Order: sequence, then C-alpha cells, then structure tokens
Amino acid sequence: MQVLQNEEFKGYFQIFIAGVLWGCIGPFIQLMEQHGSSFALTSFLRMAFSFIILAVLTVTKFGFLSLRVSKKTLLLCALLGLVCHGIYNVIYSIAVTLTGVTVSAVLMNTAPVFTTIFSYLWLREKITWVKSVAMFVNITGCVLAATGGKFDVMLFSLTGILCGIGSGFCYGMTAIIGKLAGEKSNAFVISTYSYLFAAVFLAIFMNPWGNAVPLNKNILLLGFFFALIPTAIAYLFYYQGLQKITESSKAPVIASVEAVVAAVIGVAIFRERVDMVNIIGIFLVIGSIMLMNHRTHSEISNTSGE
Repeated sequence: MQVLQNEEFKGYFQIFIAGVLWGCIGPFIQLMEQHGSSFALTSFLRMAFSFIILAVLTVTKFGFLSLRVSKKTLLLCALLGLVCHGIYNVIYSIAVTLTGVTVSAVLMNTAPVFTTIFSYLWLREKITWVKSVAMFVNITGCVLAATGGKFDVMLFSLTGILCGIGSGFCYGMTAIIGKLAGEKSNAFVISTYSYLFAAVFLAIFMNPWGNAVPLNKNILLLGFFFALIPTAIAYLFYYQGLQKITESSKAPVIASVEAVVAAVIGVAIFRERVDMVNIIGIFLVIGSIMLMNHRTHSEISNTSGE
C-alpha cells in the first residue's frame, strides 16, 4: 500500500508541476505578439514545434516501433489533439476576442466541473461533498484571482461566453481522454500523436498564414521554447501524472495552480497591479488544491486500513 500511496502523490505532484509550467503561457503569447505573431500563428507554431520535439524524443528514447499503437489508442490521441488542443485553441481565441483575456480565462476555469461530471459518467468516479466544495472554492478563487472582482459588462457577449465555457469543456476533457489514451501507451507517444493531429487541424481551420505575418527568428525562437516548456514538457508531466492517480476529476483542480503562477509572473515581470481581492483568490486556489490532496490522503489511509 505504501508503494501505491507514493505513486498516487507522485502523480499529483507531476500534475502540479504541469500547472506551474502552464502559468508561463501568458508571457510567451505576449512576447510573440510583440514580435508580430498572430494568435493563429502562435497556436500553430506551439503545436507544430511540440510535435517535432516529442517525435524526436519518442523515437530517440523508445525507437520507431513505439509509434505503433492500436486503432483505439490512435483514435483517442486524435480526439485529444482535435478537442483538447485544436478546437480548444480555436474557440478560446474567439472568447478572448469577444470577452477579453481576463473573462475568457475565468470561463475556461469551469474545466473541473466538466471533468467531474464526465469522470462520473465515463469512469464511474464518485462525486463526494469534499470534491464539490473544492471545485466551488477553486472556481471562485480563479475568478477573484483573474478579475479582482471587477467585471466590465460591456465585454460580455453570448457567443464569447459560450466559447469561453466551451474552452473549459475542451480543457476538462484532457484529463479523461488523456487517461483513457494512456492505459495501453506511454505519455511520449500520446503527446506526439495529439500534437500532430492538433497541428494539422490548426493549419486547416485557423489559416495561420492568412494575415501574411512575416516569420522572423524571434517568433520562431519564442515559438520553439513556447512549445518546449509550457507545452511539451508540461503535458508530459500531466499525462504521466494522470496514469498514477485514481480520480481524474481532481487533476484540473491541482493544475489550477497555473492561475497563481500566472498572477505572480504578471506582478513580478509585467508589473501588473493586484489588490486584496486578487490575493484572496490566489489563496482560495491554493486552498482548493490542499483540500483535494487532504481528501486523497484520507482515502488512501482508509484503503490501507482495510
């Protein structure tokens, strides 16, 4: 039981690291935009470079034969790439355009709700009262951390709101589809195929070259590190962590440390102002993560006692 307990917490720690790395996404997007990249090009380069990086790592580490997977696994990887990376990027970009960066980020943090519901329907995971409280605290904390409790009603539109919630659904499905896909394959192979499908999808439907944005070395260099750090490495940690935990619905809550890291980076690097409401939101996010971990410890202890 001690081995299982260690694996469980190792999984949560890996998901936590992924969340920390995802907190660096904002600065990469801003820097690439400052050098002339469009959102469509930034998204495509992120997926395309991630595919190249993971393909090289996978073949080097496991050999070409590791890329041979079952039709079921390939289908799940396609869903992961299309839904959780491709469609997510499309509708999130629409949400950002129509509602603004702050509001869209808040709407995207509805992900734990969708993960919990579909984990119950597909994976038969229980919805406990502790989990429900943690989700509520988490979403409340994300809202306060991102907005400071101040919303500009002029930013809202029905389409933008639906797209923002839709991005939360796509992100929430990552934990479920990723866990199903990884049952008979490893995280490197899953990531490689998912980024391939996502890059193809974005190339076709987002037309990253439509605005004739000039590709310069700064955009390419930033795009490479954007793909390497908060994408390829982060998702490897995330997918590996998913295979070690028993309840996928907890993953988005643990990974929501991303909001805390993003807020800290905003203050430290971009000199963004925060007030007491933002700080309260950050502590609520941290509290929800601790609540999830406390529950996990109790469940494992009870199992050991049996």
